[in-house]
Amino acid sequence: MPLSEHEQRLLEQIERALVDDDPKFASSVRTGDRRLKARRKLQLGALLVLVGLAVLVAGPVTGSVALGVVGFLVAFGGVTLGVLNYRSATGAVEPAGPAGPRGSSATGRGSRGRGRQPMKNRLEERFRRRYDQ
Repeated sequence: MPLSEHEQRLLEQIERALVDDDPKFASSVRTGDRRLKARRKLQLGALLVLVGLAVLVAGPVTGSVALGVVGFLVAFGGVTLGVLNYRSATGAVEPAGPAGPRGSSATGRGSRGRGRQPMKNRLEERFRRRYDQ
């Protein structure tokens, strides 16, 4: 769904304010889509798993223990690469952990259960929790 002209102007104003406020962060955000890079790493991890399993199976067929070990290490590296990039590639959200002493609410869901808060409020809350500890 395309943005209206008013929404586009607001977005441009926000972008200009971001560039004025923190140009280093703005340039790092512009460099590319992090999710796309993470998806590529996830795909590379899946490919490494397949190649590693093929080499792992080829080890006993050829009678080479070293080849089997190399295949295992390649497959393990692929799994590791995939696991490390899964969350950022898919946008998956981790389940909320146990609530701390300041984060409990009447529903027992903690500070994450209250819905979406503005980023500034969440950062201030995290800072206060760290400062209180």
